[in-house]
Amino acid sequence: MSTIAVYPGTFDPITNGHTDLVERASKLFGKVIVAVAASPKKRPALSHELRISLAKEVLGHLPNVEVVGFDNLLTEFTRSVSGKVVIRGLRAVSDFEYEFQLANMNRAIAPDVESIFLTPSEKHSYISSTLVREIASLNGDFGQFVNPEVKRVLQEHYKTI
Repeated sequence: MSTIAVYPGTFDPITNGHTDLVERASKLFGKVIVAVAASPKKRPALSHELRISLAKEVLGHLPNVEVVGFDNLLTEFTRSVSGKVVIRGLRAVSDFEYEFQLANMNRAIAPDVESIFLTPSEKHSYISSTLVREIASLNGDFGQFVNPEVKRVLQEHYKTI
């Protein structure tokens, strides 16, 4: 039986740090579902459909990775896809407190689902979607942090604002 792992996030936009985590997770689990959260309360810059599409393009080289959108409770979504593991990324120690609290809450709601923490490689540890959006909005050079298609889409997005 191969374990299904769910890697949730807003992916606004998907970065090379996200890709690094998914590539490594794809070697550890039989199937990885990248779950793109609608997250309307976060007011994402890119539409839900566009974030899903970009993640599919960026991760298309990984045969055991599937990208889907969701708009419900993570534990409900994970159970609906028969997931047994939720993958969370930790870039810095400052991420740990929030992620630890979230993992414990998820465990209280769904004790059959485990949380696993992965860290990106050091060359991606400082990349965040927030910083990428900020650089893009100010017409800075952010190409080294994202896939070329993500760069193109963000440049186009911030041209029209």
